[in-house]
Amino acid sequence: MAQGNVDLQFEGRIARIEFSNPDDGLMDETMEAEFLRTIEFVRTAGPAVCILSGATPGYFIRHYDLKVLERRAEKMAQKDFSFSADRPVPEGAIHTAMRLMEESGTVFIAALNGTAMGGGFEIALACDFRLVEKGPYQFGLPEINLGLLPGAGGTQRLPRLVGLARALEITLLGGTLDGEAMVATGLATGPVQDNAVEAATRMANRIAAQPDPAPAHIKQLVRRAAGPSAEDAGFGAERALFCDLMLGARSRELVREGAAGRRSITDLPDS
Repeated sequence: MAQGNVDLQFEGRIARIEFSNPDDGLMDETMEAEFLRTIEFVRTAGPAVCILSGATPGYFIRHYDLKVLERRAEKMAQKDFSFSADRPVPEGAIHTAMRLMEESGTVFIAALNGTAMGGGFEIALACDFRLVEKGPYQFGLPEINLGLLPGAGGTQRLPRLVGLARALEITLLGGTLDGEAMVATGLATGPVQDNAVEAATRMANRIAAQPDPAPAHIKQLVRRAAGPSAEDAGFGAERALFCDLMLGARSRELVREGAAGRRSITDLPDS
């Protein structure tokens, strides 16, 4: 099985992160750990803007690897773990990376040049801008189809961007959005792009040309106005309830089928 990779490059005051995994564009444990190390480096280097995009054709990050989730569920079940919302689960690498992105003065732009669901979409939600590329791509949080919930901040960040009712629709119905719907809901800065990376580069150049530290200060103030930070208790409760669902018999069966390639994260449980 191929392992995911995170590549980082700098062009003046702009950093570029590319995700790649020949294994269907999935995020795995290797990519997750590299992502955190990369974000820590970016935060220290302090570029004005950082662009995130996918290097595997057709994918930003497809979603988290179900084979990894299956193994984690088996280990937790063997150890007889139990979880509840009143006992928050500590951050993993992906959670820490996204919190650092939000706390950083660097402006993060997700150039969604391919499908982004589950954990890949949650990384995009942690960015300050999302630009979508024209194509047959899927975006969203369809984890409910596996008996799970978005476990990397999706239930907390999505309502702040689209409102309560739309967030419930996106997460409870198990569907996905196309590029036009992303723009229409305000999740992406429009219009749909012919080339999301090129559009992100134009945006990054404009922001990077602004006098320091105005962009960083504006980002922090707007984010503060939008709501609590990723240290809020809701994020810890989300992680705990995600783990709780992973131990359920039905969800373990669905994740096992997904890991074996017998179903997709977008397939309704009855299909």
